[in-house]
Amino acid sequence: MLSNIGVPGLILILVIALVIFGPAKLPEIGKAFGSSLKEFKKAAGDLMSDDNKNKEDQKHK
Repeated sequence: MLSNIGVPGLILILVIALVIFGPAKLPEIGKAFGSSLKEFKKAAGDLMSDDNKNKEDQKHK
């Protein structure tokens, strides 16, 4: 889905965000988005490692 946006679309989204939220709020929003994405990746990695661990345990039984 995001691969179809392209550079012009990304620039348009950033300009709209700048107009809506203002320059003072954008760093806060970016930081919150980044930390949310980091937590999501960590949780997904934990789920994948748990799944792999369960598969390994079932193979050894």
